[in-house]
Amino acid sequence: MTTDANTKPIANPLIVLREEFDDWAILFDPDTGDASAINPVSVFIYKHLDGEHTVPDIVAKLRKECEDVPDSADADVQEFIQQLLDKGYAGYKKQL
Repeated sequence: MTTDANTKPIANPLIVLREEFDDWAILFDPDTGDASAINPVSVFIYKHLDGEHTVPDIVAKLRKECEDVPDSADADVQEFIQQLLDKGYAGYKKQL
């Protein structure tokens, strides 16, 4: 499933986010042993994958909190979230 303007992605609760001293972080999947390093902006995005924010919401927060956000931020955030979805590091809340 891909994201669109109305979907609200959520971080997989089984994935471990380990923040390092330099604001970078590691996403670790204990089931597979896979790990991915993410930069501070990616950490910001990942922390907003709470099932309450759409991709446009996250981009708006990013633009508010960070300086010099490029025009490509919408596509960049979408691409990063899609990569998380593809790896199983994120998904969607089940709608009842």
